[in-house]
Amino acid sequence: MLSTNHRLVKGKGKDSVHFSMPHLSAFGISRKGNADIAWIKSDTVEWKAFASQKPPTNFVYFKTKRGTAETRIEDPNNWKKWRVKTSVGGGPVLLQHGEVKITNEEEKMFTGKAINDKHPRTAMGYSKDNKLIILVVEGRNPNAGGATLTQEAQILKDLGCWEALNLDGGGSSCLLINGRETIKTSDKNGQRPVPAVFIIRQK
Repeated sequence: MLSTNHRLVKGKGKDSVHFSMPHLSAFGISRKGNADIAWIKSDTVEWKAFASQKPPTNFVYFKTKRGTAETRIEDPNNWKKWRVKTSVGGGPVLLQHGEVKITNEEEKMFTGKAINDKHPRTAMGYSKDNKLIILVVEGRNPNAGGATLTQEAQILKDLGCWEALNLDGGGSSCLLINGRETIKTSDKNGQRPVPAVFIIRQK
């Protein structure tokens, strides 16, 4: 575990005392090579990932007069230890059981009208027979306008994905095959330094 879910999102309104803790999603591969997309619960107490196979209900917190945070509701989700060998975090989930189901509102990512914004996109998914599918969409230049989350999800469905996950996009979207770029990155200076990459090596 290199990073945990630790982001609190303030409720609507400047006077709101409510905060939610979203459980973001991730793509994992087991030791047997089976892929899975799940919503993750992790914190600095456990330092291990627990997963839910359905969009979780978020914790809700409120501030007391002394400024401390206390739990407002119980965690109703059925969390189980996520038994994967390697994984990468992202979000939101785009496809579930072969159908477009974008959990941007549950994950507090690209909420409201932002779901319709077009950007360069990166996504990963897998087919029902466990084949890995990677998608990168070029954007922010005169020849390529990017894609909305809904368009991205539909492309992945058309490619045969059973489940799919959106990853970091925008200037971070880049796919190299044998060291060669497959799309033109949107940053003027070329490839952007990023904290994590996903690598596929031939045995």
